[in-house]
Amino acid sequence: MNTEELNRALVALIEKKAELHTLKYDDARYDDVEEALHDLEDDFNDEYGDFLETALDKVHTDLKSDTDVLLPTAYLPSNPGSVPTPKEGVWVDSEKYPGKEARITLIPNPVRIMLTVGKQVQQELWKA
Repeated sequence: MNTEELNRALVALIEKKAELHTLKYDDARYDDVEEALHDLEDDFNDEYGDFLETALDKVHTDLKSDTDVLLPTAYLPSNPGSVPTPKEGVWVDSEKYPGKEARITLIPNPVRIMLTVGKQVQQELWKA
């Protein structure tokens, strides 16, 4: 796996997602940007989905989570920053953090999967 290409693709995807979030539904560019985002998501999942789903499955298992593993693009943050906020990513239940809101986020620079538990815990769970 070429991690540099994976990182570039991930950055491009997050930037396009952030661009879409800056537009209002009535913006003339909204549909075009949304379509471009969906195309990037499809290409990303086709190219890197199996690799990342394996990593996400391991992360879910390590967390002792019964939450289903989703497509890698579901785990993206809304902004291109390198630190996910407590409300980004995918919610997971975890026996390691009972009763707490835990989220998994796929972030770039370098490509890694981060766990955020409330505002207190942020932990790298996997790195490409």
